[in-house]
Amino acid sequence: MRALVHESFGDPAVVLHVAEVDTPEPEAGQVRVRTVLSPIHNHDLWTIRGTYGFKPELPARAGTEAMGVIDALGDGVEGLRVGQRVVTGGTFGVWAEYFTAPAAAVIPVPDAIDDESAAQLVSMPFSAISLLEYLDVRPGEWIVQNAANGAVGRLVAQLAEARGVRVLGLVRRADGVDELAGAGIRNAVATDSEDWKQRVAELTGGASVVAGVDSVGGRSSGEVASLVAENGTLVVFGAMASPTMELPSGAIIFNQLTVKGFWGSKMSAAMEPAHRAALIGEIIARVAEGTLALPVSAVHTFDDVSQAARANFEPGRVGKLLLQP
Repeated sequence: MRALVHESFGDPAVVLHVAEVDTPEPEAGQVRVRTVLSPIHNHDLWTIRGTYGFKPELPARAGTEAMGVIDALGDGVEGLRVGQRVVTGGTFGVWAEYFTAPAAAVIPVPDAIDDESAAQLVSMPFSAISLLEYLDVRPGEWIVQNAANGAVGRLVAQLAEARGVRVLGLVRRADGVDELAGAGIRNAVATDSEDWKQRVAELTGGASVVAGVDSVGGRSSGEVASLVAENGTLVVFGAMASPTMELPSGAIIFNQLTVKGFWGSKMSAAMEPAHRAALIGEIIARVAEGTLALPVSAVHTFDDVSQAARANFEPGRVGKLLLQP
C-alpha cells in the first residue's frame, strides 16, 4: 500500500514522500481502516520537523487523525462492523491507504455527518472543548483569545456560545474581524488599530474577563494578559508567531494572574473515559445540528503533499486542508 513517510526531520514539503509499505493486519482488539480523508494539523507538521512534544523514530510515518471505513476486524472486537464509517483522532501514522487502530480508539460516524466534517471531528474540536473545560468558565462569563480566526479559535467561539460563555476574539488585522463576522462569530477586535482596547471595553461593557488563551506568543501574549481581570488565568495553548512570550510584569503582579500551559494530549490522557465520551458526544451533536462548522479549504492527494504542507501556513486560509490516498 501507499503511505507518506520521512527518513529525516525537516521541512514537511521537502522530506515527506510517498512510499510502498506493507498493508497492516489488525491484531487482537484492533480494526483495520481504509483511509478516506485525513486533515493536516499543525502538530502533524511540527512532528515531521522534529519540534513537537512527540518525536517518532525514523524512518517515520505521519498523520494522527483520519476518517475511513472499517475493512477488517481483529479477534475479540465487538460493537463494530466491516463497512462502518469511523474516525480516530489519536492514532499515529494514518497518512496511508490503510491503518490499524485499537477498536476503542475509533468512533462511529453518524450518517448525518458528511465525510469532510467527519475527517476533522476529533482532534481540533476535542482540543477546543477540552480547553473550555480546563478554563472552568460559567455561562455569562467572558474569556479572551488571540488567533480568533484560526481553526481552534473558531471552534472555541462556537462551542462557548453554545454553552453560554462569552468570547472576545483578538485578530491581527481588520479583515479578520470581517471573516469571523461572515462565519457568524461576533465580538472580535483587530489589534492593528490604535483604539483596539477601547473597542474591547465597548464590546464587553466593562465586564471582567476571567481567563485568556494565548495561541500566538510574542507581543500578543501580553495583549491577552493585559485584558484578564484580577485573579484570572492566562492559558498558553500554542506559539504560532514566537516561542517566547512577552508578558507585562505589572499585569502578572498586580492582578495576581496565573499562567498555565495546555496540551490536549495530556488532558485527554488524564480524562475519565465517561467524561471524554460525553464531550465527543457533544461535538458530534453540535456538528450534526449545524451549530459547529468544520469547513474545508482544499483536498489534496498524497502525491500533492508538498503543495499541501506549504499551503497549510498560508495566511487568510479558512478551513482545513485534507489529504486523500
